[in-house]
Amino acid sequence: MNTKTAAQSTLEQRVQESLLLDRRVEGDRLVLLDATLLAALDGTRPLTANERAALQASPLTTRRLRQLAIERRASQAGEVAMQGWRGSHGRLRAASSGEVDALRTDDGWFTLHLLAEGSGWRTILQLAADAPFAPALLAARAPLRVRDGAGRTILEGRLDADGECEAAWPFAASPASHLQAHDAAFSVEALPG
Repeated sequence: MNTKTAAQSTLEQRVQESLLLDRRVEGDRLVLLDATLLAALDGTRPLTANERAALQASPLTTRRLRQLAIERRASQAGEVAMQGWRGSHGRLRAASSGEVDALRTDDGWFTLHLLAEGSGWRTILQLAADAPFAPALLAARAPLRVRDGAGRTILEGRLDADGECEAAWPFAASPASHLQAHDAAFSVEALPG
């Protein structure tokens, strides 16, 4: 009869992992390609006996396998978190000056900054750091598109590490005039791939 508790089993696993990952081997190098390790992680191609032996003999390769597994779990968690987000929508609010410099989506997860630049405008899409899907969106570097109320593209790009992407304003009319003429609305959506 096995009397080991879950806590003891977890502790033993952590000790074994630590012993495996902390050891050093003189002249160690990565002995397996990331593609091979990833295929083993997703089960599409098991490691051969020689590959398993090489993995066990190389702590550096073992650490790389662990890192790939962590990144894969984070990516999968991010995909799950993003599946709940279907897009964000916002509306142009009445402005006393007749111009607008920033618009927020109704859910508060994105801000569209509209900055005068020479004779034109610059648009900057900014993701709120507290959006529930922010870490997943940043990690995935998913392409995003901002559209006006008529479905025309205002901005398209990938968020940088600061959670922003930017582009020149694509229309001749000022942002306030253009948006007023197109249902006074805008939307943010993720693009495939």
